[in-house]
Amino acid sequence: MSNSSSITQFLLLAFRNTWELQLLHFWLFLGIYLAALLGNGLIITAIACDHRLHTPMYFFLLNLSLLDLGSISTTLPKAMANSLWDTRAISYMGCAVQLFFFSFLLAAEYCLLTVMAYDRYVAICHPLHYGNLLGSRACVHMAAAAWASGFLNAVLHTANTFSLPLCHGNAVDQFFCEIPQILKLSCSRFYLREVRLIVFSGFLFMACFMFIVVSYVQIFRAVLSIPSEQGRHKAFSTCLPHLAVVFLFIGTGMFAYLKPPSISFPSLDLVVAVLYSVVPPTVNPLIYSMRNQELKDALKHLMTHLSLSSNNLPVSLHK
Repeated sequence: MSNSSSITQFLLLAFRNTWELQLLHFWLFLGIYLAALLGNGLIITAIACDHRLHTPMYFFLLNLSLLDLGSISTTLPKAMANSLWDTRAISYMGCAVQLFFFSFLLAAEYCLLTVMAYDRYVAICHPLHYGNLLGSRACVHMAAAAWASGFLNAVLHTANTFSLPLCHGNAVDQFFCEIPQILKLSCSRFYLREVRLIVFSGFLFMACFMFIVVSYVQIFRAVLSIPSEQGRHKAFSTCLPHLAVVFLFIGTGMFAYLKPPSISFPSLDLVVAVLYSVVPPTVNPLIYSMRNQELKDALKHLMTHLSLSSNNLPVSLHK
C-alpha cells in the first residue's frame, strides 16, 4: 500500500511501447501541436488586427482560441518530451499543476461556449437588442465570468483530488494527469468525496448544455423563418460551427468524467482523452473558418500582409 505523502512522482503509462512507437507518438503529437498553434495563433492575430472583427462574436472566439492554446499546451509538450526522452515520469507537483491548469482551461472553455450560444441567440432572435445586451462592457464581464468559473472549478477539484490518500501506487494510464485516473489510485473509502464534486459539477455543466440546446432550438426556428436564402445561409454559417464544437467538446468530455468504472479500460480512456483534450483545440480554427467568410477574408488579408512583409524584409536588409 502506498501513501500520498511518500509519492514524489507519477508515471504516465499511456504509451508503454517500443522506442520506435514512442517516436511515432512524438512526431504525431508534434504535428498536431504545431497545427493547433498555427491555427489558433492566426485566428487570434486576425481578430486582433482586423477592426472589422471587433465584434462580440469574434471577441468570444478570440478568448476560445486563447483557451485552446492554453489547454493543448498544458498536456502535449510534456507527453512529447516523455516520448522523445523515453521517460514516463512527472513530478507530484508537476502533476498537480498540470491537472489544475487543464481543469481550469477546460471548465472555462465550457462556460465560454455557453456564452457564445447566448451571443448567437441574441444576434439572431433579438437583433434589435443586440447592441444593448452585448455591449463591450457586458462582453468583457461574461468572458471574465467564464475564466473565473474555470479557475474556481480548478481550485476545488485540484485541492480535493490531491488531498486524497493514494493507496494504489503512482502509475497513471494516461498521457497527462487527469482527475479520473488519479481517482483510480486513491483509497476506495475516500475517493467518493471527489466523485460527489464531479457529479455536482456535472449537473452544473448539464444545465449549461441544456441552455445551449434550448438556445439553438430557438435559433433554428428563427433561421428557418428567414425568407431570404442568403440570410439563412449567413445565419447557419455562424451557428453550425459553434454547434459542432459544442457537441465534440462536451460529448467526449462528459463521457470521460461521468462514465461508470465498469466501461473504463486503457485504450478507450486514451481515445476519449485525445478526443476531448487534443482534437478540439486543433480543429476549432478549421471549423470556425470553414464557413465564415468574414474570418476567411481576414485570414487571407493577414497572410497577404505577412507574405509581403517577408518579401520586403530581404530588400530592407540589403539596403
